[in-house]
Amino acid sequence: MMIADMLQELGHRVAAEADRVDGAVELVQKTYFDLAILNLNLHGEPVFPVAEAVKARNRPFIFVTGYNASMLPAQFSDRPALQKPFQLETLGKLIEATLKSHR
Repeated sequence: MMIADMLQELGHRVAAEADRVDGAVELVQKTYFDLAILNLNLHGEPVFPVAEAVKARNRPFIFVTGYNASMLPAQFSDRPALQKPFQLETLGKLIEATLKSHR
């Protein structure tokens, strides 16, 4: 199941989607959102510039990865990471916890 579909099933609205780092950075700068979910790898590019842009806006974010979360750079080691594949319930709980801790 695609993450956007999962988010809608959980009752969330998807504000924007991007499959490239440059497009994602641009969307972060011009879109209102409560939380970002960032796939660690976007078409072979690491998503860290997008994470920096989200962090600069003081918005919470969650990494999603098929890799080991230990691959995160030190500046993002405190951010939640969800290992693929994951269940709908797991995503929902992590979203709630991330939003709650950001408030």
